Amino acid sequence: MGNITARLYEKDTPNTVENFVALAQGTRATLNPKTKKMEKLRLYDNITFHRVVAEQMIQSGDPTGTGSHNCGFTIRDEFLPGLRFDAAGKLAMANTGEPDSGGCQFFITAGPMREWTGKYTIFGVVVEGLGVVSKINHARVNGDKPVDPVKLTAVTIERVGPEPAKKKKK
Repeated sequence: MGNITARLYEKDTPNTVENFVALAQGTRATLNPKTKKMEKLRLYDNITFHRVVAEQMIQSGDPTGTGSHNCGFTIRDEFLPGLRFDAAGKLAMANTGEPDSGGCQFFITAGPMREWTGKYTIFGVVVEGLGVVSKINHARVNGDKPVDPVKLTAVTIERVGPEPAKKKKK
């Protein structure tokens, strides 16, 4: 339906951004749904937005398209007071509802979802393509599954500016 460009909050949510980038580029092993083995693969290429909740969000990151894929690991939540679900276009890590249960599935908000603040790690924001998010969010659905699946063809990572300084270990 078009391109979506997001700015990732690498300085604020470094672990979540590192995980997302590694999965997008195929440098982190994840559970391959076909072989059931941990493998390095470009997880976000040629999958679908498998979950769409009108006026709330669009979700992807599950290569099975079911929403039940276990990627073989979880990551810690990174909540910051300044990162809020106060507008459309927030890029966040999906989870099971339990602390530190995110892994590979992510979503983009279609509007403000203030009640989600502190429940999901926001690790970026859409800077171009909110109209595309809106189009996907208004796709015909059966429950929360699009009737005509919308494909996520690829996630491309482009660094703009220097890497943030690494914190020195004590």
